[in-house]
Amino acid sequence: MNIYEFDVRTIDGREMSMSEFRDQILLIVNVASKCGFTTQYAGLEALYRRHKDRGLRVLGFPCDQFGHQEPGGEEEIRGFCSTTYEVTFPMFAKIEVNGGNSHPLYRFLKSARKGVLGTEAIKWNFTKFLVGRDGTVLERYAPAVTPERIEHDVLPLLGAA
Repeated sequence: MNIYEFDVRTIDGREMSMSEFRDQILLIVNVASKCGFTTQYAGLEALYRRHKDRGLRVLGFPCDQFGHQEPGGEEEIRGFCSTTYEVTFPMFAKIEVNGGNSHPLYRFLKSARKGVLGTEAIKWNFTKFLVGRDGTVLERYAPAVTPERIEHDVLPLLGAA
């Protein structure tokens, strides 16, 4: 399996294949609107705007599995992201990232890049996965790792400006 074999649902309800992101650098993030890390939306959006023309896509997957920090529905989440952080990067329908109902994309990501001490479980909101142009999961970042720090890993993947 590779990342392009999965289907996802956009925040506005459209089914799409991850293959639409083929040949792009992806930063996949489980997000939440009421989390201590929610301010990272600003950094994620800035990173996306700086590098989208060179092939970077930030993909936000809302999740309510950690402290009930994403209680709203898709419409509320979209409104919050757009009015509070002016998010323009692709956002998706709310999913589960752990447990028996974990989205297949996240099961794949977690098995491809395990966390601390080899654990697969996502520990909290704003865990990030960096995926190369060929669909290879390159890195997994803890929630506290900021988009600004991740930019150092993204730049070489984007190639010459």
